[in-house]
Amino acid sequence: MKKILIVCLFFITSVWSQAQNPKVVADCTVSFDVIIDGASKSPSTKTLYIRGVETRTDLVNSNFVQTTFYNSKTETAVILREIGGNKYMTTLSAEQWKAQNKRYEGMEVVLTDESKTILGYYCKKAQLKLKDGSTLNVYYATGITPSASENNYQFKGVPGFPLEYETAGENGKGNVKFTATRINLNPVPASRFEIPQSGYRIL
Repeated sequence: MKKILIVCLFFITSVWSQAQNPKVVADCTVSFDVIIDGASKSPSTKTLYIRGVETRTDLVNSNFVQTTFYNSKTETAVILREIGGNKYMTTLSAEQWKAQNKRYEGMEVVLTDESKTILGYYCKKAQLKLKDGSTLNVYYATGITPSASENNYQFKGVPGFPLEYETAGENGKGNVKFTATRINLNPVPASRFEIPQSGYRIL
């Protein structure tokens, strides 16, 4: 009986420890469906790549392709846009990246007891309350956390891996909802983070 109690105590302690200390995911690829303003599934998709301190996001729809490279160590970003037959490149310093995400300054993160399961991961809900009065919802996996955030301002204070979240639509009209549809934990090739040296107009 004593041995059974010891085993049970060890199991409970182990589970509690894992819940308190989520596994850090340093290499992964996550695919997202993109829904605009609660409508039916849009033709837009997003793919997030994480490799150490670097992230890459590819946002694709029928009208454009946007790729964002972000380094969480230097807090710098490079954004590539393809619209029609035109290609543009924008390089952002840490200060410029911060300015681009100014709307998240002073954001309050409210952790709730609401939860759901996404791709087999237990996720809890957080509400991001922005200074402009808007509220954005995030469901984050509690058992895993990314080694690098794709946006250190938007997800600051979220204690897990965001697998479903909202952002404000263009010009603040409507919300855009991202929901993970697939997670691949295999290593991401370094070639995914190679920034083109030509073929883009510098903005």
